[in-house]
Amino acid sequence: MFSRAEYDRRIALARDAMASSGPEGGVDLLLADSGELLAWLTGYTVSETMYRAAFMPREGEAWFALRALDEAPCREKSWITDVVGFADTEEAQAAVAASIRDHGFGTARIGLDTNSYSMSAATFMRLQALLPEATFVPMPGLSDSLRWVKSQEEIAVLAQASAIADKAMADIARQAKPGMTTRDAAAIASGVFLREGADTGEVGPVVKASGSHEFLHGVFKTEAIEEGDVLHVELIPRVGNYGARMMRPIMVGTPSPELVATAEKLIELQDLQIAAMKPGAIASDVDAIMRQGALDAGLRPAYENVTAYTLGLYTRTPRTSDFSGTFLPTSNWALEEGMVFHLYATAQGLGFSETVVVGKDSGIRLTQSPREIMRAT
Repeated sequence: MFSRAEYDRRIALARDAMASSGPEGGVDLLLADSGELLAWLTGYTVSETMYRAAFMPREGEAWFALRALDEAPCREKSWITDVVGFADTEEAQAAVAASIRDHGFGTARIGLDTNSYSMSAATFMRLQALLPEATFVPMPGLSDSLRWVKSQEEIAVLAQASAIADKAMADIARQAKPGMTTRDAAAIASGVFLREGADTGEVGPVVKASGSHEFLHGVFKTEAIEEGDVLHVELIPRVGNYGARMMRPIMVGTPSPELVATAEKLIELQDLQIAAMKPGAIASDVDAIMRQGALDAGLRPAYENVTAYTLGLYTRTPRTSDFSGTFLPTSNWALEEGMVFHLYATAQGLGFSETVVVGKDSGIRLTQSPREIMRAT
């Protein structure tokens, strides 16, 4: 999926973070255990059926400790050649700790992401007990922050996923007709995903829109779409675990003038957001364009959800969206070139969203579907 030069770039970023972590000259060893960081740093990831981790020294060779059953695919996918496998009869944390001692880091300063969903309280306490002479240095959020700025190789993969979303959305709109069900629409998208090279056929929320924006996380069920109904479609194709996202409303019939006016205003505000997404822009300022604009236009009585969140790697995790970087009134951090976001807006039964990368002078849409209420053709 990626060149060795790309992995060298990532290794350098990780080692820079290790050198600057903590007040005592950094850490000697980085423990990586979140699914996304494993994929990003090593090229291989696997679900946490049993605890597993990769290790990056500030100097020397990295290694991976995981179930023996996963050794072969790890060697095939990763640039790491030192792969330590342990039997299912062993305690996973004990095997991982043994690999640390065997590599000469039993008394080292070990950096770990205390926000990692794999670093449970039980695992942390067990590793402390197994490695009493080691010093564990918290590096909260590192699994996400290392990956915020995307390389050109990563953006190219996200563009592939975006193109799949565009094609699937067009196919749903083309086949929409009275009596189509939400399940029919999801099946169309799933088929496109698999034919066009997405990792899986997992589609995203496909529901009949109702109310203002409550449909956004509606429960998937089989509902028929009749004349005048709005079908809300959010597509989340992944290529090489890199996920693009896009939302569009699809309508069978002619939308009312009021609905068209709402769509035009949402799109206008979102286009202003995209134009403002340049390096150095403060996230809360970009957020205010949509949030305050929608409130001022009377599109919503309140706007409490985020208007964008981070896109990139998605693996088998407890979270389906990456909220390590969001657009909110409290988001007082600056955008950087290469960051990628799912920018979305919803109101009055309509939802529009795009996969947007921060360019040199403005945001750049990777998804390219028409910016309108899509209609059956």
